[in-house]
Amino acid sequence: MRTVNIKSIDSITIVVTDIARAIRFYHEVFDLPMVNGSKTTLQVGGKQQLQFVTPDTAGLHSHGAPGNSELALATKDPLAKTLAHLTNYAVEIDDGPVAYQGATGPATALWLRDPDHNLIKLVCY
Repeated sequence: MRTVNIKSIDSITIVVTDIARAIRFYHEVFDLPMVNGSKTTLQVGGKQQLQFVTPDTAGLHSHGAPGNSELALATKDPLAKTLAHLTNYAVEIDDGPVAYQGATGPATALWLRDPDHNLIKLVCY
């Protein structure tokens, strides 16, 4: 029997109302760099990408809607530094920080929303 040997997430696509606003938020608040030559894609970590589409350009993602996504991002920085950074950008925290069992072990998590109200979980290991 053959299997599909998944090794990692390549990209995640989020439906937003305004791509430029989403790019600005994720680039500025989370310091995610632009993918060279793209106006709709940011780099996450070493090799993963975060892509943005709008309802009118969604194509295969046409069943998605702004505000329906949930994304978890792991930070390298300590929680105090992450909270201070979010405060500098006037980002409101929906919940947390609380103890959390992350994908790679015990962590602390907090939740916030992007400009389209997509839920973002920041996990601090």
